[in-house]
Amino acid sequence: MSSDGQAGGGLSGRLAGPVRTLWAKHDRDGEGWMPLWRHMEDSAAVAGLLWDTWLPRSVRDQIAAPLPGGERDARRLVVWLAAVHDIGKATPAFACQVDQLADRMRAQGLEMPTARGFGLDRRIAPHGLAGQVLLGEWLQERQGWAGRQSGQFTIIVGGHHGVPPDHGQIKALDDRLHLLCTPGPSRSLWRRVQWELLDACADEFGIRERLDSWRSVKLPQPVQVLLSAVVIVSDWIASNPDLFPYFPQATPRSNEERVAAAWRGLRLPPPWQPKEPAQDALELFAGRFDLPPGSEVRPVQEAAVRLAREMPEPGLMVIEAPMGEGKTEAALAVAEIFAARTGAGGVFFALPTMATGNAMFPRLLDWLDHLPAEEGTRLSVLLAHSKAALNEEYASLLRDSRQQVVAVDMDAQLQEWRPSHEGRSAPAELVAHAWLRGRKKAMLSSFVAGTVDQLLFAGLRSRHLALRHLAVAGKVVVIDEAHAYDIYMSVYLDRVLSWLGAYGVPVVVLSATLPAVRRRQLAEAYAGVAGGAEKFEAVAAADAYPLLSAVSPGQAPVIEAPAASARGGEVQVARLDDDLEVLAERLASELEGGGCALVVRNTVRRVLDTARVLRERFGDDQVTVAHSAFIDVDRAANDADLLQRFGPPGRTASRPVRHIVVASQVAEQSLDVDFDLLVTDLCPVDLLLQRMGRLHRHQRGKDQGDRPERLRAARCLITGVDWSADVPAPVRGSVAVYGAYALLRSAAAIGPHLDGPDRPVRLPRDISVLVQQAYADGPAGPESWSAALAKALERHERHRADQAERADRFRLDAVGKPGRPLIGWVAGGAGDADDTRVGRAQVRDSKESLEVIVVQRLTDGSLATVPWLPDGKGGLALPQDRAPSAKAARVAASCGLRLPIQFSSPAVMDRAIAELEELYVPAWQAKDCHWLSGQLILALDADCQTRLAGFALRYSPTDGLEVTGV
Repeated sequence: MSSDGQAGGGLSGRLAGPVRTLWAKHDRDGEGWMPLWRHMEDSAAVAGLLWDTWLPRSVRDQIAAPLPGGERDARRLVVWLAAVHDIGKATPAFACQVDQLADRMRAQGLEMPTARGFGLDRRIAPHGLAGQVLLGEWLQERQGWAGRQSGQFTIIVGGHHGVPPDHGQIKALDDRLHLLCTPGPSRSLWRRVQWELLDACADEFGIRERLDSWRSVKLPQPVQVLLSAVVIVSDWIASNPDLFPYFPQATPRSNEERVAAAWRGLRLPPPWQPKEPAQDALELFAGRFDLPPGSEVRPVQEAAVRLAREMPEPGLMVIEAPMGEGKTEAALAVAEIFAARTGAGGVFFALPTMATGNAMFPRLLDWLDHLPAEEGTRLSVLLAHSKAALNEEYASLLRDSRQQVVAVDMDAQLQEWRPSHEGRSAPAELVAHAWLRGRKKAMLSSFVAGTVDQLLFAGLRSRHLALRHLAVAGKVVVIDEAHAYDIYMSVYLDRVLSWLGAYGVPVVVLSATLPAVRRRQLAEAYAGVAGGAEKFEAVAAADAYPLLSAVSPGQAPVIEAPAASARGGEVQVARLDDDLEVLAERLASELEGGGCALVVRNTVRRVLDTARVLRERFGDDQVTVAHSAFIDVDRAANDADLLQRFGPPGRTASRPVRHIVVASQVAEQSLDVDFDLLVTDLCPVDLLLQRMGRLHRHQRGKDQGDRPERLRAARCLITGVDWSADVPAPVRGSVAVYGAYALLRSAAAIGPHLDGPDRPVRLPRDISVLVQQAYADGPAGPESWSAALAKALERHERHRADQAERADRFRLDAVGKPGRPLIGWVAGGAGDADDTRVGRAQVRDSKESLEVIVVQRLTDGSLATVPWLPDGKGGLALPQDRAPSAKAARVAASCGLRLPIQFSSPAVMDRAIAELEELYVPAWQAKDCHWLSGQLILALDADCQTRLAGFALRYSPTDGLEVTGV
């Protein structure tokens, strides 16, 4: 064996002389290094293993479709591109960076300046771009390809560090070719070693005889993206020195054994491979969701399953059905069928908020536990939002999945690792895989529940966008609460849908209250057609409810109207003056015989003001507050408490005899809570209906006979409006949140139901009617409202246009023509996209807010976790001269709080940041203190108060954060 580790065979057996001195990687002292040929061979081997054992069939089929040799060609292409991805390192501009390794090359005749000798010019030739140019030259000079033919292949090499080059970068390098080959006597030697490597790869990986047939191929842009992503993943794995140690490596093992040992050390979970369930809908739902004996499948669920099986090809399915109708279960059943039909390897369930993501995650795990699987199957699972590690269910998976990527002992038999399941009965092991963590790789997990931001990032021009596309291209995507996304988010969502349609990714969209125009936009975006296509008129015209809309590639949409289930009923709706004493008096009357009421306010300030008055009237023990301005751990505890007291019958410990919950919009979604009476501020009608979904949500006795007699008929009182004005005048806070136009349209739609008990809102029949009226074009309400509506509409349209324009700045371009290279694909983009405050602001039109970790400063000046936390977590010391204990740091991190809108203006935010940064603890910035490193710390005094940027802040576990002017 030679000193550079040659064991014969493979690329090594095809190469000799100076080419063997080219290097790809090195350690800090330069003693350990990786020859370029070896890294190319490793990357190719990893790509082959990814293709054979990790990529879902849907992704492999997509790559194979345009190639004349189908899947066999596709595998060869993937392996070859992974092999040649670092050919740009065979250049003086790269090789000169490490003197010791460059001197080895110079000794073999490969002359080059020093890195300093190149100067700033060297930046013009990053090795990805250099490799793209070299591979293009090889294809043109050695294989007779035209430049326009080669670009769609070479761009994969150029973009393997996450950003495909743009035309300006390519032109700049073309003008400085000395960066690729040193001019003078050694130029021919440089060219020889470059060609020698590329020739060897063509022969070793069996593509030389395929190049003529590939010359006429036009790779669709989605295929170029997938190829780029697979090459990136291959490179990352092959670049891990724990798996692929650097030279010198004194081992006689063959490269095949070396790669096999590394693959065992990585142990990536394979994709999900479901078989289409043969059961009828009832059997399917009973097996997946533990339906009690005698249960029936609801018509919407049965129709969704049948339609998923009958669609010519799985595509987009929009399910519109009332709250509590089992849309989530229907979506998972459809996802299983779609995945089996297309070869998708997982599911991504996208939800509007972290709270809804947390609520969905255990339901996803429960469904996975009920899926059939062969013994020993491992499925990777992810909760995808920035605070996932604080979720106990996900944290448990992380603890159980303690596999680490460690140095590989090729002579040892790796011990088989199996997680504990604590009673899980499913044969499939659910793991949060160690390698599939971090913002760029995590979404590659097979099953993901998370915020919709993670999906919208696929429409944002950003680094390593190809990885996000690979992550969604191999899954079935479920988008919940589709009505909850404004124009800004919808601009991104529609572009993502167009790419999902191009990938052939099945998508299920769920909504209880979807405007018809939005339904059509979603269908057209997925189908890739411009507005006005005649075949989509039926999608917008459909007025049935519940409603299923299905779009298969190349087919006219299919509309179905299943019957509503027997659930539902009538809701009496009435006005209530916006006066706190009036509200207290009305509640005292309504709850005289007992009962549980929900009061929903549109701002936190109104929540707290209302709760203060109601506590004076009813006592502290009969009023609970719920809103977004609680620290994370308290908000989670509040949600659990609400579910325990007001959840479904049979799951609640002790429903109070009389109680009032005063909540903000957090009560609209994610919580399966049930109240006897609803009082709500006026809001857009779709959200109003969502709030009504918390009223008499479950049957309590025959004809609701277990509810207090006065409250057995469902009633909703609408306030937050001056109803006596000529045109209803919503309170300022509501206008600031929703805009006057949406509120007036809502008032106009609900108006006829406010005039007497003979016009109740009939659920679910009136849901679609009310939503379509509120979101239709044209006049609404009495003629006397026309001037106010016109003025509000003008402001509304300006706001929408501004949102769309701002969203378009960083939005990914539409899918280009087949064969057009991805040159400049993410140029002018947003940098890295991640689930941070800044990252989320790129796809949400919410004012930037500050997030802090709340701690308490004791009278002696020391810091501790807030004192009221349960299970011994309160009052844990947070020393400032060293990193806190891991337990204390994690507990502190669970006390994150997003500061309210008062801190969103630039001037106030800058002042707040400056004041918060005064509490900077150097010991907390260490790597081993990742829970607190880089965080802003808000220290409350012993009375849980402080001042910040001119505001007085007070916090309590019962009321959350209260902000007042100083």
